Amino acid sequence: MIQVIVRAVNILEFVAQHEKEPVPLFKIALHAGLSQPTTANIVKTLMEKGFLEQVSRKEGYRLGIAAYRLTGNASYDQDLITASKEPMENLAHQLNETTLLAQIKNNKRVILHILESEQALQVKAIMVAEVYDTATGRLLMAYLPPKELENLIKALGLPQKKTWPGTQTMKELNKQLQEIRENEFVQTISLSHTVGFAVPIYKSDKVVASLSIFVPQSRYIDSHKEKISKLIYKAAKNISERLES
Repeated sequence: MIQVIVRAVNILEFVAQHEKEPVPLFKIALHAGLSQPTTANIVKTLMEKGFLEQVSRKEGYRLGIAAYRLTGNASYDQDLITASKEPMENLAHQLNETTLLAQIKNNKRVILHILESEQALQVKAIMVAEVYDTATGRLLMAYLPPKELENLIKALGLPQKKTWPGTQTMKELNKQLQEIRENEFVQTISLSHTVGFAVPIYKSDKVVASLSIFVPQSRYIDSHKEKISKLIYKAAKNISERLES
């Protein structure tokens, strides 16, 4: 067990030396003095925990958000986070609800930045969650390039009915994803009685992240939805404009 930990740390240190330049699996295996299958198993575990992320099968791997959080390093997607901070602070102040910025990494929904509400009853967001379970995950999934979407579904399988009703066939799933793209908006109600809202953030006409608001269902009313919709779209547009400039 200790040997596996040493090997994992060794791999992380090697990838970290390349900063954000991805490192192919064969180079990692060569450095670690391990076979590619053994290296692949360790890398897979590190990806699942968010310490590594795969850029592509050919290009290889780079450090994931968990590695940056562990060291307190704020450079992970720094341009995006910097552009988002002030609009998110304004949004959190206006609504006093949990606000978060997220992406899909390694087939998981990963929070890049979060501001929690000051309400007595508030939503505690999970930093790394299943894509199908969250408003942010579903929205980001709708904007994935076809090949990335295909790979994600191949890895996760189709959603379970209790998780995302009406998406148990590819035809049903594609219909819902099309509706998300048309509306540029997702609303979900989770099994934990949380209402989630998500909208896209663009850079150069490409969706690069999702902005979300989470509200306890007990505090949710129709007028609240109207206010949230108006303000979250405004904040997302502000972030997108900041990214372009």
